[in-house]
Amino acid sequence: MQTELSNALGVEHAVFGFTPFPAVAAAITRAGGFGVLGAVRYTAPDELARDLDWMQEHTGGLPYGLDVVMPAKKVEGVTEAEVEAMIPEGHRRFVTELLDKHQVPPLAEGEASGWRITGWMEQVARSQLDVAFDYPIKLLANALGSPPADVIRRAHDHGVLVAALAGSPRHARHHKAAGIDIVVAQGYEAGGHTGEIATMVLTPEVVAAVDPLPVLAAGGIGTGEQIAAGLALGAQGVWLGSLWLTTEEADLHSRRLTAKLLAAGPGDTVRSRALTGKPARQLRTEWTDAWDEPGGPGPLPMPLQGLLVAEANSRIQRYEVEPLLGTPVGQIVGRMNSERSVAAVFDDLTRGFERAVDRINRIAGRA
Repeated sequence: MQTELSNALGVEHAVFGFTPFPAVAAAITRAGGFGVLGAVRYTAPDELARDLDWMQEHTGGLPYGLDVVMPAKKVEGVTEAEVEAMIPEGHRRFVTELLDKHQVPPLAEGEASGWRITGWMEQVARSQLDVAFDYPIKLLANALGSPPADVIRRAHDHGVLVAALAGSPRHARHHKAAGIDIVVAQGYEAGGHTGEIATMVLTPEVVAAVDPLPVLAAGGIGTGEQIAAGLALGAQGVWLGSLWLTTEEADLHSRRLTAKLLAAGPGDTVRSRALTGKPARQLRTEWTDAWDEPGGPGPLPMPLQGLLVAEANSRIQRYEVEPLLGTPVGQIVGRMNSERSVAAVFDDLTRGFERAVDRINRIAGRA
């Protein structure tokens, strides 16, 4: 599974693995892929530095990257508290009533509410970059479009390639004009924030739109056969995220959530604004259903929704309230039906890729 891009980056397989877990990212890199650590959950620079130190110790000098969330539109002079004050009281009441309905206990006194969606704030993302550029990362990816021009220049000055996710050819052309090095064509099937176009349609459209820039196919990919399909459509690699959630190295902190992922089929996800305020594919739960009910208040725009539900999500996860328990995940969840090591996943990917290539060679009369 080698391409011009994977050879340029010095990796054995053109498989880019996005994950919030350092142990998974390092394992992806050690298995011959390119591990990309998600930074959005880090609110303090020293926490990111700690995990990048760990990555350095466990990747054996092999390449890895970092994924940040920098908004396309800059917001200046606004504090998190000022933004949170914009949340309507009716929405707060709706969350309280929903938690009470499912008898979700409060957090213990003094217990922090856990991760809050603050990575959208530019100052947070920039503080992450101040840390990241002290490490030999090889790729900086941005999940919310092209990062600011000065960030692209700074990355290039450090010899770091810049990637950006695109859900349409129009987005992809904007990335190319902004000086992005790699475009990730993320289809509708993907976990997390997605657009409206399916991967099979989107990938060749983006390849044509940004030629000769390399493109990574993303969304609904979790087998070697699907990797072969992505490369056949013109991509120079694939971007996989959901597939790693049920690996042995992942740390979901919830056996019930892992069990729900293992049992889910491809139709058990939904694109909902309930998590962040933007459409994000996730497990369908009574939580996502409640936000879509006609009589409800409906989700707030990003970032208000993320701030509104931060404590609620922490309580649901802390007490593993099964009807409400979910996570961002793509439609490939139907193939995630066993817990395996990252290395075992790569073994399956390479075998499937070889089967697909052999099949095409037979069809073409070359085998």
